[in-house]
Order: sequence, then C-alpha cells, then structure tokens
Amino acid sequence: MRRTGIGDGFLLVDKERGWTSHDVVAKVRRLVGGKVGHAGTLDPMATGLLVLGLGRSTRLLRFVQGFEKEYQATALFGVATDSLDADGAIIDRSPLPVDAAQLEVAAERFRGSILQIPPMVSARKVEGRRLYELARNGRVVERDARPVEIYSLVFTDLAPSDYPEVSFDVVCSTGTYVRTLADDLARALGGRAHLTGLRRVRNGALGVDDAMSVDQIEAATSDGTVESLILDPATALSDIPGIEVESSYIPGIRNGAAVPAATLLDGDGGVTQGLVRLLADGVLLAVYQIDGSSARPEVDVA
Repeated sequence: MRRTGIGDGFLLVDKERGWTSHDVVAKVRRLVGGKVGHAGTLDPMATGLLVLGLGRSTRLLRFVQGFEKEYQATALFGVATDSLDADGAIIDRSPLPVDAAQLEVAAERFRGSILQIPPMVSARKVEGRRLYELARNGRVVERDARPVEIYSLVFTDLAPSDYPEVSFDVVCSTGTYVRTLADDLARALGGRAHLTGLRRVRNGALGVDDAMSVDQIEAATSDGTVESLILDPATALSDIPGIEVESSYIPGIRNGAAVPAATLLDGDGGVTQGLVRLLADGVLLAVYQIDGSSARPEVDVA
C-alpha cells in the first residue's frame, strides 16, 4: 500500500445499516492491515459516509471530525423511543398531527447556535463511562447541554397523519445529535419523535458519492486495486487552507520546527491565523497552527 505525504491516506466508506462504526473499522483493518480509525461515529441504524484514516493518517482524523456534517433524516412524530431512533424501545405514543407551517415555526428555534443535551444512548462519557453503558444498566444521569451549530435545516417531505413522517436535510457542526434534534423539534410542537432513517451525505468537502461499500473495498483488496481507492491526505483535508512552502523550510517542517508566519503568506496576505496545510508540490507535509507571528505544528510529523 502506498504512503502519501505524512500518512497512508483515507478511505471513504458508505456504511450499511446495521453495522457499527467499530464493525467497519475492524473489517477494513483485516482487509488492508495496519492501523485504522474513523472520523466520527455513525449509529448502527444510520447509513452513509464514514471517513477512515489509515496508518499515520489516523493522526489527522481529528481535523476531519471537526468539519461540518450534512445529513438526510426521516423522523416519525408522535412516537418516542428510549434511544431516540428506530433501534430503541417505544416509551411514548401520542398523536402529533403537524403541518409544514408549524414545522417551520418550530425549526426557527433550532437554526444557528443552540444548546443540545446528548441522548442517554450515546457514546458521550459521564463519570468516566459511556452513556450507553449506563443506559444498559438502567441508569439515567444528568447530562450537560453542549453548544452545537445548525447551519441549515430544510424540510424535504411531510406525510400528514396523526403520526406524520417528516423528512429533512440538516447541515451541522460536529457533536450534533440529529436524533436529539428531531425529538426537540417534536417537543417544541407538544409531543415526541424518533428517527426512522439517517444518512450522512457529507463530511466537510468529502461526499458519500465518492465512497465505497465494504463489499467493494473487499473486492478491490482481492483484485489488487484497493490502492486506487485511497484518498491522499492533502485532498482529504482540503477544508483547511493550504500553503505551498519554500523548499528551504521543508526539512525543518518535517522535523516539527516552528516557522515564521510571514513565510506562509501569499501575495494577498494568505492565512493570518488558524490551521493551515503545509504543502510541497501538492503533497501534505504537516498541519500547522498560525498564531501571531509564529506557526507551530499541530501534528508530529517526525
């Protein structure tokens, strides 16, 4: 398997329903060998884009995880489950007929910066344990509300009934629980809801249309073409501004040395602060943080 830039690259997987993110990582690890990690959990019920990092690129997954996400979701209004999705047990059922105008009014509360309480059946940690572990033992604990961003919330379909099925597209920050969003929307209308479908279609600039199923990756491994599926780190991190560096700085950058921020500015002033990809002929050398007059490595590239 090739090595590109500072790592081995990324695989874009179109996860099937019923698989956990850990299942996908374990399967791909068996197929390609070496270290494999993912950039953000997808619940077993959910499908769509799961970004995997291979080898040294696993150290870059935290950047991918921080990019905005886009989902296509469907929720059943009037029925609540203990997990807020279709995999859970029904805990409440009460008619909640709503129309498009009511949905729009409720949605205004949830666009922009909001506070969201994570569901009990989730991977968040409280008291040093995953919430889903506590939930399995019948415990319900207090969870702190966390700030998230809902950049876009658009309703795409509504099947009117006493228990309407509502479809919507959402673009949100990392850490957002779409199943909590659906239930919160229903609560704002006087009832409850749970997700019946969820598909992640985008993670930053990476889209599910470019992803492969686990079966396709397995077939590519068998016929020796899996290398063609691997995305290079510079492309995978394209949401981060990129700067081509002068050749004289490359040895120091490879060794994690700080560099003067002024050397990373282009003719228009370039990036003045924040994260930046440092490139040499399009190949990723490192991710640096520009802060004031200095730029320092975020990832150890030694």
